[in-house]
Amino acid sequence: MEAQAQGLLETEPLRGRDEDAVASADFSSMLSDEEREELKAELVQLEDEITTLRQVLSAKERHLVEIKQKLGMNLMNELKQNFSKSWHDMQTTTAYKKTHETLSHAGQKATAAFSNVGTAISKKFGDMSYSIRHSISMPAMR
Repeated sequence: MEAQAQGLLETEPLRGRDEDAVASADFSSMLSDEEREELKAELVQLEDEITTLRQVLSAKERHLVEIKQKLGMNLMNELKQNFSKSWHDMQTTTAYKKTHETLSHAGQKATAAFSNVGTAISKKFGDMSYSIRHSISMPAMR
C-alpha cells in the first residue's frame, strides 16, 4: 500500500510519452455533470478576474508614466541613475577594491620601470653625444 501511495506522490516532472498520455486522456468522462458545471463556472470566473487584473495593471502603468512625466523623469534620466547606482555598487565590492589596489600598485611599478629605462636611454644618448663631440673635436691621429 505504501509503495502504491508513494507512486502517487512522485515529484518527477512528466516526460515525453507521459505528457502525450495526459494530453490525450479524456478526463471529462470522469466528471459528473454537476462537477463539469462547477468547473465551467470557475473557468469563466478566472478568465474574468484575469481580464480585470490586466485592465487594472494597464491603468496603473499609465498612471506611473504620468507621474514620471510630472516629475521630469524620462528614460535617459532613469538609465543615468541606474548606471550611477550600479557603478557605485560595483566600486564598493571587495573584488573591485582588490583589483583596483593591485592595478594601481602595478601601474606604479610600471611607471618606475619606464622612468628607469628613460633615464638609461637619456644617459646613453648623452654618452654618445659626448663621444661624437669628442671625436669631432680631436684631430685624427696618424
